[in-house]
Amino acid sequence: MRKYLFILKATLMENLQYVWNILLGFITFFMLLFVFMNLWDYIYSDSGNLISGYTKDQMIWYVILTEMIWFSCRNATLSYQISNDIKSGSIAYSINKPYNYIAYIIAKHLGEIAIKSLLFLVAGLIIGYGFLGSLPPVHLYQLPAILVTLVLGTFINTFLKMSISVLSFWIEDATPFHWIYDKMIIVLGIMFPVEVFPLWAQPVIRATPIFVVTYGPAKLIIDYSSGMAVRVILSQLIYFVISLSFLLFIYQRGVKKLNVNGG
Repeated sequence: MRKYLFILKATLMENLQYVWNILLGFITFFMLLFVFMNLWDYIYSDSGNLISGYTKDQMIWYVILTEMIWFSCRNATLSYQISNDIKSGSIAYSINKPYNYIAYIIAKHLGEIAIKSLLFLVAGLIIGYGFLGSLPPVHLYQLPAILVTLVLGTFINTFLKMSISVLSFWIEDATPFHWIYDKMIIVLGIMFPVEVFPLWAQPVIRATPIFVVTYGPAKLIIDYSSGMAVRVILSQLIYFVISLSFLLFIYQRGVKKLNVNGG
């Protein structure tokens, strides 16, 4: 465990030297927030109206929070490094080093997104407060459950993105699958909350990673309830076990395939 904490710390220190590169990524973040905040501000002709059970402030904060969560977790290490290591064959050297390759990538990823997450959190809160004049109504007793959902959501997204990249053992390029996953999260989990979609589609969406990665944590922040917290955390624990197990399974199969082929 100490070696992975060292990798996380070293990656974190390295990224502190390139904060300006991280800040460049805020351009897309600001553009999307500007579009969607003004879109919902226009749709809510009366700020007292409810749309699918959401007030204007709740809807705008939902968009801000899900954008913050998603942009904080975006990382080229998950989308490209694993695929490139597999395609180039360099993973054959990595798996023989005195650490687990999967744990190494996870530690590196967490080190890379730590500063980014903090910056996006501060930026999102400032933008939301400047636009609405208020912050989400979060109370101190709610923070533990909210933090747990944010952490679990980050790990689940990490496992799923890594699983897609590990598919490069069998397919030439996993990029299209990353594109599909990303667009699914953006369209169904960021632009609109689940309640906006037709009733027949809502159970389907709640069964997808959208519920545990973006929707669940954001919902708890803007409209907390103990029942919802239990439901989100239980769903995340199930997804955590399944996604991690699937990642380890296909990785081991991929390594076995590599060894059989003389990699």
